[in-house]
Amino acid sequence: MKKSLLARWRSSFFTGLAVVLPVVISVGILVWLFGTVANFTDKLLFFLPRELTHADDGKGGLLWHWSLFAFVFAVVVVTLTGQLARIYIGRRLIAYADQLLLHVPLLNKIYGTIKQVNEAFGSGSKSSFKQVVLVEFPRDGVWSLGFITGEQNQEVQAKTKEKVVAIFVPTTPNPTSGYLILVPEDKVTKLDMSVADGIKFVISLGAVSPEYSGSLPPAPRLLP
Repeated sequence: MKKSLLARWRSSFFTGLAVVLPVVISVGILVWLFGTVANFTDKLLFFLPRELTHADDGKGGLLWHWSLFAFVFAVVVVTLTGQLARIYIGRRLIAYADQLLLHVPLLNKIYGTIKQVNEAFGSGSKSSFKQVVLVEFPRDGVWSLGFITGEQNQEVQAKTKEKVVAIFVPTTPNPTSGYLILVPEDKVTKLDMSVADGIKFVISLGAVSPEYSGSLPPAPRLLP
């Protein structure tokens, strides 16, 4: 009887955990993300007196409603900057500011690198994630999921005498880090899944796999 009650409790607990855990993790990520963004957006309120925006007459932390105001203000500023970039005068001003930052010692290295990465992964860039692929990595016989990031590597192709593609193999469950590998095109297996599905596959540790409508090989026979 005790064993039955324990088994029933354990089953209910893990069932409830499976329901509650995604909600807790999602809320936690949202709170962390807002806190991280707020660390930057709160600086936009420098022109307001601390006695107005902070608790305890400026000696305490920033009040939550002012932090929310700073976030909304940042969204408005970014939106207006995007609108400004659509007109000729705005493009000229942005280009002038861009050249100014690129001529500041030390800052130009940081800004130039961030700008290149941003352009590489922009939605309209030819160097963004193009397709989900499989490659044998880190050794033959072991398959890893990766994303094609570039196919025009002239110097590498000239030195290796092969047509190679640049592939980013992400780590899991954090796909923001990983390995950049250059693989001969004939050793790359292209998949039908979308880039979004590929990222979900990586983040979920392979648990969330997109549906496949093609023919599948027979299931391997398991040893008794």
